[in-house]
Amino acid sequence: MALAAGNFLIPNATFFVVLVIFLIVLAVIGKFVVPPIKQVLEEREEQVAQTGRDNRTATEEFEAAEREYREAMKSARGEATGIRDEARAKGRETLEQMRSRATAEADGAVAEATDRLRADGENAAADARQDVGRLSADLASRVLGFDVSSDSRLAEKFTKASTPGSVSQETRQPSGTGS
Repeated sequence: MALAAGNFLIPNATFFVVLVIFLIVLAVIGKFVVPPIKQVLEEREEQVAQTGRDNRTATEEFEAAEREYREAMKSARGEATGIRDEARAKGRETLEQMRSRATAEADGAVAEATDRLRADGENAAADARQDVGRLSADLASRVLGFDVSSDSRLAEKFTKASTPGSVSQETRQPSGTGS
């Protein structure tokens, strides 16, 4: 043993006691400390895996909702375009109806004014024809120096001259060359 006391490579009783204490601590740690830590780590792994699955599910739902949103927006844009085109067409139709109504009213007003002017012109012409016979008789009386209306033959010539379309050759001839 003297050799053993001097050589540190040969184990003594302390080594065996420390070895037994180490194994007891190792068994206690393996039995009581490691399983709860292992359980917590497994729960965390499961939570991380569940979070990943939830993220994938949420991403898929988000993409599906975004596709639906885009399709709904596309459909809404199409409907809005259709409504806008329909409103434009109705507006054009209404505008055309109003234009045709205004044109018809204007044409009616123009026709009425034309008829009124024509009637006024005919009345003025008839008044002028009546006055022409009388005025021509007065003028002839002044030029000739005697009353032409007392002579029935001359008065008849002036009366015929005052009616439309009845201007005779006698009234067209100059007064100095006729009989």
